[in-house]
Amino acid sequence: MQDSSTSLSLLERVRDRNQAAWSRLVYLYSPLIHHWCHSWGVPPADADDLRQEVFQSVATALDKFHRDRPGDTFRGWLRVITRRKFLDHCRRRQGQPAGKGGTDAHVHLMQVPEAAIPEGDDPPEQVQSLHHRALELVRSEFEERTWQAFWRSAVEGQAPVDVARDMSMSPAAVRKAKSRVLRRLKEELGEVLG
Repeated sequence: MQDSSTSLSLLERVRDRNQAAWSRLVYLYSPLIHHWCHSWGVPPADADDLRQEVFQSVATALDKFHRDRPGDTFRGWLRVITRRKFLDHCRRRQGQPAGKGGTDAHVHLMQVPEAAIPEGDDPPEQVQSLHHRALELVRSEFEERTWQAFWRSAVEGQAPVDVARDMSMSPAAVRKAKSRVLRRLKEELGEVLG
């Protein structure tokens, strides 16, 4: 039996200060933040600091996130926060003296103009990775047979009739398994995956 809190989306639960929901959000988006930082030339140690700053900002500003216009997404909002934290980091570093032992990373950060930070879509493999992490969060709620029917039809793109034949199910049962998992994923994560 499902807990009544599962009817709330992940963002609603995070807004309600639910620690488990916060952990799920961090699990989902930490790799993407690291990807953005890496693509902007941020060294791994600094990327960890930036990630913490980003999630601190998310925690204080989450009530301000709304999908008011078509195309507004949580991922886009998070990217803007990450970009701002990156630029703040660059400005802070600009006033610091060069450290001994090499300053290549610092010099690189200072040479990245604001316009060089891409605003476009994330690479498909990063979005796919985000979706796979989201699927991992709900997988344990389904029987293996249901999960396999979903996976083969929704993720691998196999025709329901082929999956049904291979799994000794009806095509309707395959479509129902796919629908159940997708509905649960949307219920759980709602606007977070947009």
